Amino acid sequence: MKLSYFDLTATDPAFNLATEEYIFESLPKDRMYLLLWQNDNAIIIGKHQNTLAQINTDFVNRKGIRVVRRLSGGGAVYHDMGNLNFTIIADAEGDGINFERFCDMVIAALRKAGIRAERNGRNDMVIDGKKFSGNAQYIKNGRVMHHGTLLFDSDMTVLSQALHVDPEKIQSKGIQSVRSRVTNIRPLLPEDMPLPQFRALLLESILEQYPGEASTLTDEDLTAIHKIQEGRYDTWQWNYGMSPECTIKKARRIEGCGTVEAYMTVTHGTIQSISLRGDFFGDPSPLEQKLNGIPLDQKALETALSGIRTDKYIAGLHSADLICLLCA
Repeated sequence: MKLSYFDLTATDPAFNLATEEYIFESLPKDRMYLLLWQNDNAIIIGKHQNTLAQINTDFVNRKGIRVVRRLSGGGAVYHDMGNLNFTIIADAEGDGINFERFCDMVIAALRKAGIRAERNGRNDMVIDGKKFSGNAQYIKNGRVMHHGTLLFDSDMTVLSQALHVDPEKIQSKGIQSVRSRVTNIRPLLPEDMPLPQFRALLLESILEQYPGEASTLTDEDLTAIHKIQEGRYDTWQWNYGMSPECTIKKARRIEGCGTVEAYMTVTHGTIQSISLRGDFFGDPSPLEQKLNGIPLDQKALETALSGIRTDKYIAGLHSADLICLLCA
């Protein structure tokens, strides 16, 4: 099958995921497509996951890390500019998910660079037992979209903090990410190289296996991609609202107020019920009623509490403190 490849330069995660979807759905299906791309700081959530259960919300907000849901299942992954992503779109073979077919293409490229990698578990690639690549697939109408991460020179400190969550805080009905030891590729190379050189080597190796030609996105393509991005990947409803029901407990000691505990039931990212408890003074019941039906999102909460004296219901509690507690 003929191969066309796109060496993408955009680093916006919502745009890149929209590009995947557009190529998968709209470009001719008489060939295989290869995409190489990178995202600036982002967490990419699996389609069936509970976003709130996968991310350290407070850290993510402070660091300005984008959170975007993808079309495929699997676990949450962290992307930064030290990570290279690859996507392969082709005819599906067999009746279900098959990671071996596409992972082996990458493993062959790594061996060319002097690294002996192998597949491990359901959808990982590892070097000496340490994970450097998570993979996922989306199948529709006889076509498969396989995409994976390649940790080349990522900031592991940020990665671990961005995906860290206290398991006692959330009992989720969604699917939890698989946790394992991880490694970057770069320190393990026999001869050091920067990511652009590694990217070129990966492309060269895949083209040796599947000869093809470079493709570019037309203005018409870009218009369609931006429409998909705005309608899906830029929306709170897709990235957070798709989450299943979960029960969340948040607690914080607030100066001048006391300890405030929030017990929430959240469905599709929206507060269905909330109970405020702690050693504070006041009656939180009217405040709880005002929060029911509000998306668990900083801007939505700021709008809902605008002009409301929260300290009228809980002594010493300001709306900013409450929002910080709920969104932490």
